[in-house]
Amino acid sequence: MTPTLAAAPPPTRLSSDEWRDRADAHAERADALTAAHRARSARGQKHPVEDFLFTYYSYKPAVLRRWHPGAGVVLEEAGERAGWRWYAAVGADGARVDDAGFRDQRGSLYRGAVGILRATLSRNAAFGCFGLHEWAMVYRAQATRHAVPLRLGGPGTDAVVEAHDLRCTHFDAFRFFTPEAVPRNRDALQREGAEEREQPGCLHAGMDVYKWIVKLSPLVPGELLLDAFELARDIRTLDMRASPYDLSDWGYSPVPIETAEGKAEYVRRQRELSERGQRLRRAVLAGLDAAAAN
Repeated sequence: MTPTLAAAPPPTRLSSDEWRDRADAHAERADALTAAHRARSARGQKHPVEDFLFTYYSYKPAVLRRWHPGAGVVLEEAGERAGWRWYAAVGADGARVDDAGFRDQRGSLYRGAVGILRATLSRNAAFGCFGLHEWAMVYRAQATRHAVPLRLGGPGTDAVVEAHDLRCTHFDAFRFFTPEAVPRNRDALQREGAEEREQPGCLHAGMDVYKWIVKLSPLVPGELLLDAFELARDIRTLDMRASPYDLSDWGYSPVPIETAEGKAEYVRRQRELSERGQRLRRAVLAGLDAAAAN
């Protein structure tokens, strides 16, 4: 039986035309963002930069295409959505996200996602890593992680790692370090305690905002999901431009972090991306907190 949610206090209401227009615009935007990836997939081709978000996170383009209004919004003339998972009927033909049911049945996931978003939002950003995690992933390795040559070759790449202090704070980047690079990191990271180390200057933490929003769907408005995807895409681009790989054949100029000029460019872009990530975290948490208070 489809649950029916009480209407006090009354949430925001969207007419059928309003929410369907937003859903259509969302689908068009999602299709534009995934068009190149879908075309490559149909041809059996791979891209070392742009395909990462679909392989590392394993979310298909269809996940991006489905629009949700977020918690606390009644959709009028939306009876078809009342049968969707994590939705509930309102009145004769309305529907809204069943955020209380989501929090009740997926409490551990909800608390974990919200906890890491809130913890990261509350911290100061660190900008001294210079993207060296990608270099540490090929340090003294016999093969690279991508079918792309190294800009400085193997010995040159190793020399850059050895000339710098590795300061990675993100376990899901650290876990791909080569065995020789692991002891060079300032801290020996583990899965346990990852929340205590997460900080908003980290590129991977910024990409993960996309992951957390997907996990919290449909409690988060679809527009924020696509904003997070665009942020993750831009972060991945900087990540690979600052990496040891030569991506000139793919149309990417390097951010040479082995030079003073490259470091300055990297930090400038890192700050901009960090600020975008913080704005997204703030918007997501504000919506979730407002819904939980009702």
